[in-house]
Amino acid sequence: MTIRVVLVDDHPVVRAGLKSVIDAPEHIAVVGEVGSGEEALVRVDELDPDVVLCDLRLGEGIDGIEVTRRLRARPKPPAVLILTTFDNDSEIVGALNAGAAGYLLKDIDPSDISTAIEKASRGETYLPPEISSKVIAAMRNPGPKLTRREREVVKLLATGASNAQIAQELFVTEATVKSHLVNVFTKLGVDSRARAIRVAEDKGLV
Repeated sequence: MTIRVVLVDDHPVVRAGLKSVIDAPEHIAVVGEVGSGEEALVRVDELDPDVVLCDLRLGEGIDGIEVTRRLRARPKPPAVLILTTFDNDSEIVGALNAGAAGYLLKDIDPSDISTAIEKASRGETYLPPEISSKVIAAMRNPGPKLTRREREVVKLLATGASNAQIAQELFVTEATVKSHLVNVFTKLGVDSRARAIRVAEDKGLV
């Protein structure tokens, strides 16, 4: 039985390289490739793959964690593997909490990608040793907590409020809001407002 795979990566060259690697074993076939999370949600319905191999960061639009969450919420969900260059603890845990069957780094041995796809297609989880150790460490040490005011800032971020609107709501200056955001980004290990919201939600901090 052939394992059907859809690739999701915003770089065409990366997709081409992955396709050549994944198609090498006779029992695995790439049946589609897309460059955005939104397109992935549409194409998965059309192609009905067994496994989706998805990049973590997909430029503008929804990221790999959100793609995973939405696909896994479907009545007949495919397995999802995250393949990325980023190994932040919060993103690894976020992907797994969203339902990912594995978290792979792009310097992984090609044969291990095939192994991960095979395991995912059987409903199993695949984590390389270096990722497993990070998951265990993250579980033992959930990380710093946000202060009450930092949680308030993130909650307002989630509504789409600007810095000025947050400042007005909390009766503080915009400079104070920016300071809180710097602290939040540092604590959560993120570099954008969208990721701060997602990670804080995944960790149950807000």
